Amino acid sequence: PGVLRDGFVTSIWQKMVRFNLDGLEVFFPYPRIYLEQHQYMRSLKQALDAGGHCLLEMPTGTGKTVSLLSLITSYQYANPSAGKLVYCTRTVPEMNSVMEELATVLAYRSEELQKQEMENTQQSADIEDMGANGGQQAAGKESSGSCPQRKKARRVYSAKNKSKKPAMGPIIDGRGAGGSGILALCLSSRRNMCVHERVMAESDREAVDSACRDMTSTWVLDAAQKNPGSVETCSYYDNFQAAGESTTMPSGVYDLEELQKWGKQRGWCPYYLTRQAINHANILVYNYQYMLDPKVAKMVSKELESETILVFDEAHNIDSVCIEALSVTINDRGLEQATRSLGRLSSEVSRLKASDSQRLQQEYQNLVNGLIDQGLLDAPANDSALASNVLNPDVLSEAVPGNIRRAEHFIGFMKKVVEHLKARLRSVAGPNGGVRSETPLAFLHRMTNGTSLEAKPLRFAYSRLSSLLRTLQVSNLDDFNALTDVADFASLLATYSEGIAKFAIVMEPNGSNIPGATDPVIQLACLDSSLAIAPLFKRFGSVIITSGTLSPIDLYPKLLQFEPCVSESLSMSTFRPCIRPLVITRGSDQLNVSTRYEDRGDMGVIRNYGAMLVELCSSIPDGIVAFFTSYSYMESLISEWDALGILRELTKSKLVFIETKDVVETTLALDNYRRACDCGRGAVFLSVARGKVSEGINFDRHYGRAVIMFGVPFQYTLSHVLRARLEYLQTHYQIREQDFLNFDALRQASQCVGRVIRSKTDYGLMIFADSRYNRYDKRSKLPKWILQFMNDAYLNLSTDMAIGHVKHFLRLMGQPIDQEALQSVLLTMEEAEKLNPAPTQPASSAPGEGGAMAVDSAA
Repeated sequence: PGVLRDGFVTSIWQKMVRFNLDGLEVFFPYPRIYLEQHQYMRSLKQALDAGGHCLLEMPTGTGKTVSLLSLITSYQYANPSAGKLVYCTRTVPEMNSVMEELATVLAYRSEELQKQEMENTQQSADIEDMGANGGQQAAGKESSGSCPQRKKARRVYSAKNKSKKPAMGPIIDGRGAGGSGILALCLSSRRNMCVHERVMAESDREAVDSACRDMTSTWVLDAAQKNPGSVETCSYYDNFQAAGESTTMPSGVYDLEELQKWGKQRGWCPYYLTRQAINHANILVYNYQYMLDPKVAKMVSKELESETILVFDEAHNIDSVCIEALSVTINDRGLEQATRSLGRLSSEVSRLKASDSQRLQQEYQNLVNGLIDQGLLDAPANDSALASNVLNPDVLSEAVPGNIRRAEHFIGFMKKVVEHLKARLRSVAGPNGGVRSETPLAFLHRMTNGTSLEAKPLRFAYSRLSSLLRTLQVSNLDDFNALTDVADFASLLATYSEGIAKFAIVMEPNGSNIPGATDPVIQLACLDSSLAIAPLFKRFGSVIITSGTLSPIDLYPKLLQFEPCVSESLSMSTFRPCIRPLVITRGSDQLNVSTRYEDRGDMGVIRNYGAMLVELCSSIPDGIVAFFTSYSYMESLISEWDALGILRELTKSKLVFIETKDVVETTLALDNYRRACDCGRGAVFLSVARGKVSEGINFDRHYGRAVIMFGVPFQYTLSHVLRARLEYLQTHYQIREQDFLNFDALRQASQCVGRVIRSKTDYGLMIFADSRYNRYDKRSKLPKWILQFMNDAYLNLSTDMAIGHVKHFLRLMGQPIDQEALQSVLLTMEEAEKLNPAPTQPASSAPGEGGAMAVDSAA
């Protein structure tokens, strides 16, 4: 008998797996290992040995995270010269999950090393005794005195222990975490790390940041020191600063909860403590933005060494994250706010001139010396107001142009920029307006001609604004968000206007999603996703991009402009067909169903989709999740279903919950959905591809026995920003428009249906309800681990035929799990050792080398 945890069966009588992988000793904290995990770790080791980048797709629910952490931490232990591990996730729950798995891996390694040390010590003692007293006496002592020690050394994790959350926080046994003194930290925003009661009471992230700066900025601390009690400061930050060099953290694994607990115990600020400890940590876990967004990365990740191993997990949308990091949108409301902010800055400058003109003069002198010399890049962490979004290092090494050095001149300069943008928006929204698209060079040319401004000072707008806000000692930066967007727009525009146009300026008379509302916008859209991530490929030796849904994997090297030394998509080893993908192309009346633009409004399609959902809900127990292509389409379908009485029929078999754009409402709906599944009533959750539910929420076990994908989730193809990007990809990377659209739509569909399976013993239905999925060019872009279950018998089905397959699948999966069959897909330590390829190099080669070329043939 065993206990199932995350797809692994842990038995009380089995040892954990510690095996040799091509010369590397890997500490794997579970009794057995899946074949795909072994293949995944081997591919990872290939990339690390070669010092190159890799793309790896591994099926969801097969232990990707533990495989990655086991291999890399073992590699770090065997190769002390290897850099730290930086693990990038998308959400805070994912971050906490990674830290928990990491604690398990390091605890197992520590125990194994301790056991090995005790055995070595005992062997040494035995040899000494044998030399001193003769072989027979030594043997007698071994049988009588050393057995209890050996028994203690062989203690391993039991199923009971494995089911508990591993120990977090500092490790005080002398060896530290992992048996080698590892320090593993995670970093998030102030809102998730702060322990100050008043700051924690704030409602949102911006308010928390502002309240924190109000109590920790340098000028606030100076005022408090000169006149104690005159201003409120943070006791945690004060204690942290007072402790100075003694604010070191002992070895251990610290998730957000442990960091807050440790900070409270010491009276130190967890956020700034973690920021300071980053350079000393061996393993860091934080959000994508800390690496990909230049504004954040320059404050957090600038001191990471080139040997760092960088991992992007769940990276199927990494190209979109890169583009968003360098794109700016400006509307009328924002420009009005920017005008008010400039007026406020002007008043502050006038006040400062009268009261402390020396401060402005000092800033002017610093700007003459250049941005680096004036300390913008090396400002104290508590003063880090704004960091430039510009990647070009030339801008940062130059002196700020003379016409914006003085504060009042810079404010006048920015007023002209804002007025010009207002004029462009009025022309777009006017009677002779309409959608316009320009290159950055053309837009810059019109701006300089219309305002008599020079292009060079625009490149410094963002950094100059940051300097001014620091000089004026502004803590509440959120009041200046609109102005910083304008400065960011100007800096990016001027910096990237030369050469190949990697940005597009798109002006639209109505950028609002609300019908009837007019909201003219100017968008500076980044077209090249490689622009944000290229510095990381150059700076770090190994960048690992991994996810369960990277297919088609060959498009990522083109989009991100890099050459992976390893690129692999793995299949799933199974003991039963736990996934049943079905392609429904017709309703019960044999009418084709599809969400293509010309068909989606057809009443026959709407009625067939509704009848399909009702029949599936009547046949499938527990929870069902249905994904639609967009919010507007979901709303229109629900409205029609209500008029046709379909919703009433649906509620007879299951409760209905709906995802909305409001995060709080959706979270509440998810909680109630799970409660309905837990109590046996069953529920159906109607949600949207590319929404919150499709990305970070798992519907394992009874929470998701089926996922229905209504339609193919293409992007809105009439979007002018998307059209500009498609043209750029076609022109510069030879990626055809239809290829990219299919790739993007199918990875989103894969991400949606992948929510249904989270372990080997889990099972679920993946229903693709659109006739276009029957085409080879569409379904062939699904991940390899889904296609391996997609037989011809499951294609081109009507609703009635699909219901027959559903009932047969549920009967099959309802049988008790065959434990012997389950064990057949789990490799023992001996079986894992046998998978090592035959040596292709002399035995004298160093551990961690060799075997790379033999892997593919063996795998």
